[in-house]
Amino acid sequence: MSTPAAITIRDVRPWGGPAVDLVVTDGVVTAVTPTTAYAEGPATAAASPDLARTLSPDSATSPDSATSPDSATSPDSATSPDSATPPDPTSSPDAVVQGRGRIALPSFTDAHCHLDSTRVGLPFRPHTGGPGVWTMMLNDRANWRDAEVGITERVTDLLGREIAHGTTTVRSFAQVDVDAGLERLEAVLTAREVHRDRASVQVVAFPQAGLLREDGSPQVLEDALRAGADVVGGIDPCTLDRDPVRHLDIVFGLAEKYGLPVDVHLHEPGDLGMFSADLIIERTLALGMQGQVLISHGYALFDDPTKVDGLLDQLALADIAMATIAPGGKSRVPVDRLTEAGVRVGLGQDGQRDYWSPYGNADMLDRTWQLAFTMGHRADHLIEHCVAVATRGGRSIMEPQTPALSALSDRPGVSVGDPADLVLVAAETVTSAVMDRPSDRTVVRAGRVVADGLQLV
Repeated sequence: MSTPAAITIRDVRPWGGPAVDLVVTDGVVTAVTPTTAYAEGPATAAASPDLARTLSPDSATSPDSATSPDSATSPDSATSPDSATPPDPTSSPDAVVQGRGRIALPSFTDAHCHLDSTRVGLPFRPHTGGPGVWTMMLNDRANWRDAEVGITERVTDLLGREIAHGTTTVRSFAQVDVDAGLERLEAVLTAREVHRDRASVQVVAFPQAGLLREDGSPQVLEDALRAGADVVGGIDPCTLDRDPVRHLDIVFGLAEKYGLPVDVHLHEPGDLGMFSADLIIERTLALGMQGQVLISHGYALFDDPTKVDGLLDQLALADIAMATIAPGGKSRVPVDRLTEAGVRVGLGQDGQRDYWSPYGNADMLDRTWQLAFTMGHRADHLIEHCVAVATRGGRSIMEPQTPALSALSDRPGVSVGDPADLVLVAAETVTSAVMDRPSDRTVVRAGRVVADGLQLV
């Protein structure tokens, strides 16, 4: 699927501002000009998601081929890669996409997800996992092969659902251990290939069972890197493997050997979590890996107010990013303070309706609501900052050429020179979009419409 040479996205409101027309050339925004007039007025959440209204009469696609509103909002038909999809409205020269006064945002980045453990779209099963990472891992290990459809189909479907809801950049973990081997990794790599024109996907080789508890685990991790994984994963060096130095030596040793970034899950409590973070910072600086390391979760890192400022300074010095899944309670990661300290931060959906948790629905806009809610935000500018974290914040983690958020007021991603990776949302304001999560969305990837009305194109 090639990128159209040029399209115009007519009558959109970047970050809820004045209406403009966006000119996109070779997948990049090349002009932003005021929209002089439009017939329908600003879109609202009640607007129809009918694809025919998104297409311009100038486009080569006829309204008769568009998908009906009823089918566009069906969870099963909306995102299945095998379902019938409407034609691409940007496939003709000089194509025009009608924004209808909708808000234009940079498309979402799911900076932390586990595509390989989902049951989204399958019959609901009660939660059977026990407490603790090891117990939950064993529960997943006992069940993941017994789903109603194969793992490759599940992963491909979930990635399609994420794209249809507005996500075009994804970092997914793929569990590699002595039980799964590379089976789960291969499923994620296949899904990435299926959706290669709709999304950019980084794959983390993730040793969910640790590296020291089962013989052969380090070798499986290295095999995964040779098989095509993009990032070296690690997890709880103290509490899971109980040998943080050896665990991190393996992780950073492989990263140095293959020239890859690192992403470490850190669920550890209190001083243990801080100790692991200190070791990660130390190795990052020693190996010159600034900008290539991420700590996921970091639940306990902000428990002690007397240590937060020092930790933020160290993370900024080492340019270590963080990813949060927006948990509640004491596990919150203060995304506002991270941004103000110059630390890159992204948002992710974690596992989605899997053997670890019944939560998750493939919608990053919904997870953005959760971030704003768990942070206790009510002011519009703080809720908008949550959207910035969920879009360009995460992208800055995955793509070094994408600038980090510079301040709580930073609203990047819809200007000349930006990639034309956008989601158009029918809402009055950015905050109302977060509150209402409307289904009237159009997703643009590299200047091409890839989803409309929650349905893949």
